Amino acid sequence: MKKIAVLQALTLSAGLLAALPAFALDGTLKKIKDSSAVTMGVRESSGGLSFTLGDGKFAGFHVELCQRALADIQKQLGLTKLDIKYQPVTSQNRIPLVQNGTVDIECGSTTNNVARQKDVAFADTTYVEEVRIAVKANSGITSIAQLNGKNVATTTGTTSVQHLRKHERAAGVKFNEVYGKDHADSFLLLESDRADAFVMDGQILAGNIAKSKNPAAFKIVGEVLSVEPIAIMVRKGDPAFKKAVDDSLQALMKSGEIAKIYDKWFMQPIPPTNTRIGLPASEATKAAWAHPNDKPMEDYAKK
Repeated sequence: MKKIAVLQALTLSAGLLAALPAFALDGTLKKIKDSSAVTMGVRESSGGLSFTLGDGKFAGFHVELCQRALADIQKQLGLTKLDIKYQPVTSQNRIPLVQNGTVDIECGSTTNNVARQKDVAFADTTYVEEVRIAVKANSGITSIAQLNGKNVATTTGTTSVQHLRKHERAAGVKFNEVYGKDHADSFLLLESDRADAFVMDGQILAGNIAKSKNPAAFKIVGEVLSVEPIAIMVRKGDPAFKKAVDDSLQALMKSGEIAKIYDKWFMQPIPPTNTRIGLPASEATKAAWAHPNDKPMEDYAKK
């Protein structure tokens, strides 16, 4: 009888131990474990970070980083398969879609700032961006002062024109804002001469120029308007999922693998047109890899 009781006790203990991880899981990790599925928010024209290949397929530096993180999470959860659903998002809807659970992880070109941190959380910074100005190469525009009286394009839901207006050299400069619904639409405004300039993240400008019919017809000019940490976005109040993503990213940073992934998307020819963006990793981006952190843009401005 004693032997049976001991065996029963051991069996019960083993059962409880086996069940512990399931009980410990909550938030997005539990959702992924229960459904064997995850929804990744992606952009259609965010330069080398996130872009469409057509046919519901997406690629880019941040898309690959998210795929790597999700593969690590799949392994940790013991899932034999993980169905990744790709959900295109825009600058306007990306935060609400993360908040309401439609998107589990957003892998586009989102700036981590104090205002957004009230609504969502950010993984460690993987790219540090400089906001710049793209113009036609024959426009004669080389600085902010020359935008006076001009039409300046930007994408609805982004902060780029705000930075332009706040810049010390923009004092007394009056320009008209025209908006594209996404980055490709904003670039089209410049390409079709409906805008004299397009203000946006430098790599997004470089990516759209590289994919244009005549890349030599455009150039990136003027002062750096702001320095912004770009990061993968996740739901607020879900520290276990954020940690799982951060752990994966930090392993790539520590091993140096992240630099190889960057080189693949920014220095080598990329699909669908087999063009090269040609934008080496900045010193600020390399510093973010060397010292992983999720500091907002405002901390960069203090330097």
